[in-house]
Amino acid sequence: MSNATDLSRRKLLQCLGFSAVATAVTPEWLSATVEQGSQKQSGQSEPDIEVGITALTTELPVLSSDRPTKVWKFSGELVKGPPGTVEDIPGSYLGPILRLRRGQKVRVRFHNKLPEDCVIHQHGLLVPEKADGHPRHQIGSGQTSVYDYTVLDRAGTYWFHPHTDKRTAEQVYYGMAGLILVTDSEEQSLELPRGEYDVPLVVQDRSFDDRNQFRYIAHMHDRWRGFLGDRILVNGKPNFILQASTRAYRLRILNGSNSRIYKLVWSDGSPLTVIGTDGGLLESPEVRNYVMLAPGERVDLWADFRGRKVGDEITLRSTAFSGVMPMMGMGGGMMGGGGGGMMGMGGGMRGGMTGMMGGALPQGAEYPILTARIAREERDQLVLPRRFSQIQRYRPQDAANAKKPRSIRLSMMGMSPRLNGRSFELTRVAEEEIIPLNTLQVLEFVNRDHRAHGMMMAHPMHIHGQTFQVLKRELAPGFEQRYASVSQGFMDNGWKDTVLVMPGEKITILKRFDRYTGLYLYHCHNLEHENLDMMRNFLVQA
Repeated sequence: MSNATDLSRRKLLQCLGFSAVATAVTPEWLSATVEQGSQKQSGQSEPDIEVGITALTTELPVLSSDRPTKVWKFSGELVKGPPGTVEDIPGSYLGPILRLRRGQKVRVRFHNKLPEDCVIHQHGLLVPEKADGHPRHQIGSGQTSVYDYTVLDRAGTYWFHPHTDKRTAEQVYYGMAGLILVTDSEEQSLELPRGEYDVPLVVQDRSFDDRNQFRYIAHMHDRWRGFLGDRILVNGKPNFILQASTRAYRLRILNGSNSRIYKLVWSDGSPLTVIGTDGGLLESPEVRNYVMLAPGERVDLWADFRGRKVGDEITLRSTAFSGVMPMMGMGGGMMGGGGGGMMGMGGGMRGGMTGMMGGALPQGAEYPILTARIAREERDQLVLPRRFSQIQRYRPQDAANAKKPRSIRLSMMGMSPRLNGRSFELTRVAEEEIIPLNTLQVLEFVNRDHRAHGMMMAHPMHIHGQTFQVLKRELAPGFEQRYASVSQGFMDNGWKDTVLVMPGEKITILKRFDRYTGLYLYHCHNLEHENLDMMRNFLVQA
């Protein structure tokens, strides 16, 4: 494509009328130019890894073997690559674990056998737009799509799930998610737990009817708040027990729930040693009394069971917290589950609210997640490294918009979650959503909609493409009480792709937009909010 043609296309984009009002990009032009640009930039040739992923419906024994549960599932098959690249989670509705190495060229052949459209998002990975899972690339029942990408990201715990327009929440809820575990030479040089001692754990909440079938949204109030179930599942199983040895483990924990937020603690009061977050290892371990984990976020823990006796048990729990849910309900009544202390700390309203929620565990309640049971003695020589990684810190003064941050205002007015007052439109962007390629940008998530003060709630904000760095959190006066029970649990020091924005907060992040052009989504990872169009596009262009 000539420089003259490039220039004329940019002029055409300007002539299309981008303004403060959301403006349409013509899909025909967008498809032609973005896909050509993505192919050119990805430089994809013959893959090192080829995987077949099929979306299908099946039945599995989630609660009991005699009454299986109907699920929607990703099934994986290794077509080309080293043995162990595709690994099933035994007996789980969850999709496979893909074990990849930085630098590998990957081809995923996706076949949709669901009765509706579907598309796969590689959550946390920097990939060409066509491989990123934008809903404009979703395919119909019986169709096949190919995703080509090179693994550019650091070693870390990533995942994949559907991103189907207005159906993401349901498709994930009914079982569709899998893990992508990336390694690299930096990680391999460290003495970390490996093999069976490196344990991926997908935490989700679900509800079941009396026939052991998944029960989802009962009414609009559930959708507006976000789904909350009455059972906690780990790797697709209830009452999960990790049969552990007296040694060190690496626990990779993904919050794969639709909307539930967890406040992780050990039952015996031991601190949590955090070694990694969304985008891989931290520079050095961080010790916390508790860790907050919002939907879409990941955290890697160093769990040392040395010194314990065979038969000992320790439980990973979500402990009580407040402040993340609206303070007022739809009819002016108090909202439950973390609503500014009304019931998130175990107040007397819980019984009445639980009945209204159909038996769901309230947001901010206390409950067990999993139990580590010491089953055998075993010695290891692992020592927690003092240093894991070197992270290049972005500087705000190096941003292309250092003096004019791009502000994204979060609102919940009228049961309509919105970003800057706008809803999602498939190929539309506003002027401030056009990002020059290969630039560092300052972005602000602002959760301070004073018109709906009592309806404000926490939002886990996710940006597709490259990971970002959290620069600072700023809390508006008057929100300190809502913030107090969670404020020491945010893991912001590493690379992130999802960040929990509390009511009254403004969070400033630094993010690069490199390598690929095209439409890249940003949205709330409360999946019911995403379904309600709390999602927008960035258009990255050269």
